[in-house]
Amino acid sequence: MPGLPSRPALLAAALLLASPAAVAQVQPLAPASDPVVARVDGTPIHLSELEEAVRGLPEQFRAMPPQVLYPVMLDQLITQRVLVNAARKLNLQDTPEVRARIRRAEEEALQQALLAREIGPLLTEQALRARYEQDIVSKPQEAEVRARHILVQTETEARQAITALQGGADFATLARERSRGPGAAEGGDLGFFKREEMPEAFAAAAFALEPGQFTTMPVRTQFGWHVIKLEERREEPRPSFEQAEEGLRRAIIEEAATRVVERLRAEASVERFALDGAPIAAPPLAPATPRR
Repeated sequence: MPGLPSRPALLAAALLLASPAAVAQVQPLAPASDPVVARVDGTPIHLSELEEAVRGLPEQFRAMPPQVLYPVMLDQLITQRVLVNAARKLNLQDTPEVRARIRRAEEEALQQALLAREIGPLLTEQALRARYEQDIVSKPQEAEVRARHILVQTETEARQAITALQGGADFATLARERSRGPGAAEGGDLGFFKREEMPEAFAAAAFALEPGQFTTMPVRTQFGWHVIKLEERREEPRPSFEQAEEGLRRAIIEEAATRVVERLRAEASVERFALDGAPIAAPPLAPATPRR
C-alpha cells in the first residue's frame, strides 16, 4: 500500500482527480476543422468550445444522444457568452474581485496542465494492468466468513438462547425474536466479514467455528453478549481489472503527484514569515513511507 502523501501532494492529486479530462490526451481541433456553431453579438462560439463543455459533464449526461445534448449545451454556451459580453461592457473584468478570480482560475489551470504533463503518460492501460497484477493478483486473498449472531444484554440471556438452540430452535428465528443487534430483522445475518473488521473476541469465536456450528459459550464484546453461528467460509473475492481500474488510476495519480510535488518543492527557494514579518523555519520533512 502507498504511504501517506503530504498535504500539498494530496491537493495536487485532487486537482487531477476532480478533473479527469486534465489527464486525457485530447488533441485540439485544427482551425479548419473547428467550425463556428454560433455567434453572439459577433463573437464566435466554436465546436471545440462545445466539445470541451460536454467533456466536463458527468458521464450519464455525456452518454445522451448527440441530437439531444447538442442543442442544450449550445444554448448554455450562448447564455454564458451573453452574460460575459454584458459583463465586459461594464468593464467588470477590471474589478479587483474578478481579477483575483481570474488569477486563481489561471493558477489552477496551470497546476492541472503541469500535473497532466507529468502524470498523464503514466496512466496507460499497460501500466494500470501491471499495477493490477502487483497490487491485487499477486497478493494472497484474505479469508472471510459469513455469520449470524444473537446480541443480548446479559450473559443469562445468551445462555438461554444457547439452550434453545441446543434444543433444536432455528437460529434465524431466534435472532429475530431475541436479538437487539444489527441485522436482527434478517435473522442476525452479518454478511461476509474479515477477521479485523470485528471485535477481537467476536472474530476469534466466529473464525474458530465450522459452517453450521454455533458458539456453546456466550461471547462478550463492548456491545453485549453474543451467540454466533457460522454460515460460510470463503476467500475474499478478487475484483476484476475493470472493477479495480478506477482505484488503481487514483493510486497512481496520488503517488505520482506526491513525487512531483516533493521534487519541485525541493528545487524551489521558499521563505516563510510569521504574521509579524519574522522569518520562520520550514517544518522538517516527513520521511517517505515505502510502498509495500
